[in-house]
Amino acid sequence: MTGTATPSSCPRENAAPGVLFCFGCGYVAQHLAAALLAEGWTVRGTTRDPAKAEELRAAGIEPFLFARGRPLGDSGRALSGVTHLLVSIPPDEAGDPVLDEHGEHLRALSSLRWVGWLGTTAVYGDRQGGWVSEEDEPRPGLERAKWRLRAERAWLGSGLPVHIFRLAGIYGPGRNAIRSLLDGHAHRIVKPGQVFGRIHVDDIVAVLRASMARPHPGRIYNVADDEPVPPQDVVAFAAELLGVEPPPEVPFEEADLSPAARAFYAECRRVRNDRIRAELGVRLKYPTYREGLRALLPVELAGASTAKPSRESA
Repeated sequence: MTGTATPSSCPRENAAPGVLFCFGCGYVAQHLAAALLAEGWTVRGTTRDPAKAEELRAAGIEPFLFARGRPLGDSGRALSGVTHLLVSIPPDEAGDPVLDEHGEHLRALSSLRWVGWLGTTAVYGDRQGGWVSEEDEPRPGLERAKWRLRAERAWLGSGLPVHIFRLAGIYGPGRNAIRSLLDGHAHRIVKPGQVFGRIHVDDIVAVLRASMARPHPGRIYNVADDEPVPPQDVVAFAAELLGVEPPPEVPFEEADLSPAARAFYAECRRVRNDRIRAELGVRLKYPTYREGLRALLPVELAGASTAKPSRESA
């Protein structure tokens, strides 16, 4: 069991303003950047898309182009004085593109105090609904989860002050069941016994900031809320909040799913989150999807979103 969380998400101590570099300025990275920029941090980050670079600049993030085979054009300037590094670019079949392209540059950074690598709870594989913790040996079944585990181990062996964050399903402004209903994209696919874990982006940011304030290189943290539930229950609750009828339930066997989505449903596990509470002092602001969706309701009804979902990285 995970225990009871109380609604507080602030670490007991705050890291002094520094320089954050984000390899991959996706959904989570932009939320973390916004919080740190408001406190006087310098934030730099990468994108593959020149058009998005201007969006990042407008948000206060100094942009740099990066992809496998296209390393930072001026790594000296990009990484100068960096104290904290967030990596959200997923690995590929060849390995981790950040380590492959810039591992030596990062190891040469005398200013670097903390590295956060965003992974996934999928590395645990199928546990037939059983609970897993950071102490359990990963058993990935999906090919991309195997890539993730290999990349985790590469980072942990890199000699850098790395912290691994295994994230459950991410939701938040612009990326949630309420938004899906409003956009007409919500479905209720039912597979008996199936549950998924999830985590609000604000709680991810709280965990990252708590780790930055209390670094423990080499540590792995599960980042999930207290209640893994069937996905159709989340959609039904979102519909209740909106005062609309939920979409009809569709048996998993009859659902029109892509091969990737069908593979996603092939695994079921419940993820313990005790370590973020015990070691980092984090109390989730949104311990279940109910608190999270209630808070998101006025945001989505107003059509507001503080950060757009990104396919580039988490």
